[in-house]
Formats: sequence, structure tokens, C-alpha cells
Amino acid sequence: MKNFLLSLKEGVAQENVPASFLPHFKALIQLRVLQPKKDLYVLDPSYIVGKLDVAFSGTGYLSSLEPTRAKDIIIEAKDLNGGMRGDLVVAKRVANKRGGRAKAFVVYIAQRAFAKSIVYTKMSKGKVVGCNVKNESLFDITASQKSLKQLPLGSVLKIDNVSNVIEEVLGVIGDPLVDEKISLALFDKKEFFSKEAEAEAKSHGDFVEKSYYPHRVDLTHLSFCTIDPVDAKDFDDAIYFDVQNHTLYVAIADVSEYVYPMGPIDKEAIERGFSIYFPHKSIPMLPRALSENICSLKPNVDRLAYTFKITLDPLTCKPLKEDLFESVIHSSKRYTYEQIDHFLAGKTDDADNADKTILEYLLPLHTLTQKLRDIRLENAFSFRSAEVRMRVDENQNLISTTIEEETPSHGLIEDCMLLANKAAAKKLGFGIFRTHESPSYERMEALLNDLALIGINAKLSSDLPKMIQGIQAKADDLGLREEVDKLIIKSQKKAIYEPENKGHFGLGFDIYTHFTSPIRRYSDLTLHRLLKAKMTNDEKKLTFLLKDIGPLCEKISNLERESDKVAWDYMDRKFARFMAEHVGDNFKAIVVETEQNPIAKLDDELKGARIFLLDNDVHLLQRVEIKIVESNIATARIYARVTRSFDV
Repeated sequence: MKNFLLSLKEGVAQENVPASFLPHFKALIQLRVLQPKKDLYVLDPSYIVGKLDVAFSGTGYLSSLEPTRAKDIIIEAKDLNGGMRGDLVVAKRVANKRGGRAKAFVVYIAQRAFAKSIVYTKMSKGKVVGCNVKNESLFDITASQKSLKQLPLGSVLKIDNVSNVIEEVLGVIGDPLVDEKISLALFDKKEFFSKEAEAEAKSHGDFVEKSYYPHRVDLTHLSFCTIDPVDAKDFDDAIYFDVQNHTLYVAIADVSEYVYPMGPIDKEAIERGFSIYFPHKSIPMLPRALSENICSLKPNVDRLAYTFKITLDPLTCKPLKEDLFESVIHSSKRYTYEQIDHFLAGKTDDADNADKTILEYLLPLHTLTQKLRDIRLENAFSFRSAEVRMRVDENQNLISTTIEEETPSHGLIEDCMLLANKAAAKKLGFGIFRTHESPSYERMEALLNDLALIGINAKLSSDLPKMIQGIQAKADDLGLREEVDKLIIKSQKKAIYEPENKGHFGLGFDIYTHFTSPIRRYSDLTLHRLLKAKMTNDEKKLTFLLKDIGPLCEKISNLERESDKVAWDYMDRKFARFMAEHVGDNFKAIVVETEQNPIAKLDDELKGARIFLLDNDVHLLQRVEIKIVESNIATARIYARVTRSFDV
């Protein structure tokens, strides 16, 4: 939507408007926001397209979608016309007779940031009102007081932002089981699939008869294996390495064989975009009959796969040949990362015969992937990512957190997947890419200023990978590598999906895409369809798939961010509930943000919680002891004061 709105300033021909944006285009013509100019429709100069922010006072602030140094435009509460925080809107400028700050009023809401509001009920001035879980703002609910009073106070309601009507009662705010429902509802995510989608998924059965697929390459004689987290149920990828011929097979679940374009499953998958992972369960992109059964590359059963066969140069490790074909595989073993790390550490005494067969190729493959990584990191960089894993009990109360760090098994699988993803991008050459642009000069300057405050001095260089590697080496010396890596990541642009190749700065690749996770990412499913259409010379299908590929890439990028936010919001809620029982207690933390509101991350027996500090005299990466002052379960915000510093 953002790119479409920006294109209106230069002008757009009606026949070039993507089908999904045509209703907006026609509405803007009716409102006379767009004016005809030769064969184009152009945005009237008196209008501005931007993103809306709304203060607690109700006053709106509109920031232009175009890069500008001008201050945000003020929109009075009465002129918001239903616009809410984060919405993309079209507004008309208003002449300010007194001079001063520019003003405008909203004429059209192009895209809602949040389709729904989540509130809990409370009493205010003798009546039941809704209290927004994001900012605790109060508003009247379109329902009778009689019906509202029949609900217990603290009832959590899902409200449609357009009609202001109650869509669903999710539970009560005091119940830990309501947290996952709130996190999903905030971003309008569904857990369950339609009856039509479930029926379509189950219609494919739960076994593969390979004789039905004579056109596929039979790889069932090869001892493939999968390597995944211990709680994984959807197995996207399996690997096998032919040591003698130095050939890697990367077999990926052939989801496109089962999910038909514009069918019931596809229509829901395109709205979900990604699977969402909570500590206790997943919300899959595809019905479980597919994601955890017929599509999943489970052990000891035949499965359909889309496979890359990559022959590598024994000396340089560069791909010599990259073949892609439809196949049938039979995974021999399902491993966890911990099991493979155990073997890679040389502890193979407890390996059974099947393990020994796989280790005959897995150990040489590990050596190969280490070489691949060394070569890749000459022009890229790696980050020490320590992901917080949370455990909850059957009532979804927080039990503990652990830090999951990258281990040799993670690196082995990652570099195999990178080879396949890069091969797919080269094989297709158009359509959908995973792009990551280099950071701006301004962001790098800000990063270097932050680093100087903690004793890491570096000069801006045109060779950013080498500059970043130098910063990481200094961080290692100070014992701050993980924290500094997070600052570096924050300074960079986000990786997104785009129809044009722009390379991947972080990985150091000239061309890259996502091929290896079609069970849990719609981007990969789209890529599989494009590859199959190209390889069969199906021009009609290619044209159909590419028709609205730009808006689709933008939508998938947005859905990716949303799926991450759902998972983070859930964790924030669990931390807030835990800390509500520990007001007045002290914990260790590290300051991770000092701009505007200082924020610390819990770094005690429990790790990862965001803590909003009520102190301003703190500095970046300062290790502190904090006392919990307040924990708001509804907004999932924890507040604390610093009691002492551990810095020398």
C-alpha cells in the first residue's frame, strides 16, 4: 500500500493499478483526490499521503510517506475522521491563518494499522467502558449498559475498529490463558481454519504412494535426515550429502503440490503469510493435516519434495552444478539440534546403525559447511544471536527462560539452506527476492556515536563488512559482543521481500531468496510456484503469478513483521504477569536503550523481559540492579527504578 500511495504523486494509469488496489484508486478519484492528467491520474498537490500517529490527548500527527525534514502535520481530534494510530491515510492540507505548524484533515483511510481494538471492561463514572490494552485509553462501547454489566469486569473484548461493534469475548484480563488470544487478536490473526480449508487439507490423505508419481526422481534409497528444534512438528527440509561426488541434496517439502492457487487453503495462507510460534504451541500457516502430516518430511515415510542437487568444487566449495527437480524422499532419521551437536562433539559411542550411516556423510558435510561459512564471512558478517526461549505451564504461567545460542548443528543446517536459497534465486532470476540493503550513512554515524560512549571507537569506512568485523573484534575484547551485535542489527535496514533483486548486504550475497520453508512462509510457496512455471515453460501461469507480485511482496513483508510482533507481545504479557507478583523485588538487568524512555533487558535467572526505567541518568549497556515498581498486565509494560550499578 505504501508504494502504491507514493506512486500517485507521479501519476498512475488505471490499467496499471493492481487489482487489490483498484477499489482505493476509484474511491480517490470520486473524492477528487486524484486528478486526470493526460493518460494518468495524479495526486492533487493539496493532499498528502502519510502515516498517522495519535497522542493520548487525541491530537493526530501525520508524517509524510515521502522522505522529508518537515515537522509532522497536526490533525485535530475532530478532523481524524476515524483515523487511528499507525493508519495510512490521505489528508487535505488546511491553510493556517496564524502561521505556525501545518494542519490537515483526514479524507480517506487507505490502510488500517489495526483492524481491531482489544479492550477490557472497567467502571468509569458509573458506567462500563472499554479500556484499550495498548494504551489504556477509555472509550464507549457500542452495546447497552445492561448487556455490558452482565459480563464480569475485566472482560476482554475484541472490537471492530470500523463499526465499533463487539466481535468476540476473549476471556478476562486476570486469566493467563487469555494472553495468547489477546496477542493474536491485536493483529487480527486467526488460530483455526475454515471448514473448507480443513476439508481440502484432509482430502490429500496422510501417505504418499510413490508409484503414483512416475515423473518424479526417486530418492528414497538415499538416507536423508532432518535437523530441527526438539519441539518441531513441521519438517520443511531434509539433507543428504554424497561424499564421493561432493554433492549436496537439499530436499524441501513440496507444498505447492497440495496447495492450489486461489483454493480455500491458499486464500487463508496468503492472509496468514507465516506460521506463528508461541512457547507452548504454534499457529500454522497451513492446516495441520498438511503442515504436520502429508507435507512434513517426517521420518520413515515417503514424502514429496522439491529438491536441489548441488555439486560443489572440492577445493573452492563453489557450486559447479545446481539441478532442481521434483522428487520422492524417505527421511531415515529426525534429529534435534542437541543430538547433532552431541555427535559433532565426537560423542558417537551411543550412535546406532542408522546414526552411523548418516554420520558417514554428516561429519564431512560439517567440515564443508565450516569452509563455506569462512568463505562467506570474508564479505559478510555473523551475529551472536542469543534467542530467549520461554517455558510456560499448562495454565500458561511463566516457568522459566533459557537462552538458545547458535551451535555447530545450527550452522551446518543454515549453510546448507543458504546454498539452496541462493541457487533458487539464480535459477529463477525474477519474481520474488529476499533483499537487504546496506545501512545508510546517517544510521552508521549514529551507531558509531553510541559505540563511542561504551569505549568502542571506530571510523566510518566504505567497506562496511570490514568495519563491522573490526567493531565486533573490539566488542569481544570488552566482553560485550552479544550486546554490540544487537546495536549493529538495530542500525541496519530490515530484510524484506521485493520483486526486484537488490542483493543481501548482511549475507554478502549478490542475489538471494527464500526457498526452504514453504510450510511456514508464503514467500517460499510463491517461489516454488514460479520456479515450476518457469521450468515447464508455462507462460500463462507465470503471467498470472507475476501480475500482482509487487503488492504481494509488500504484503508478505508486513505479515512477517506482524507474526514476529504477535510472538513478542505474548512473551511481554507473560513477563508482565510474572512481575506483577514481584513488585518491590530486585533483579539484575542491562540497559539496552537510552533514547526517550530508557529500557533495560532482564539479565537474571529470568532473562529477556523489557523493563521501562523511571531513571534518565543511565547509559547504554550499563549493568544495573533494578527494583520493580509496577507491572501492568493489560499493557504488558513493566516499570522499575535503578537501585545500583555494577559498572566499575
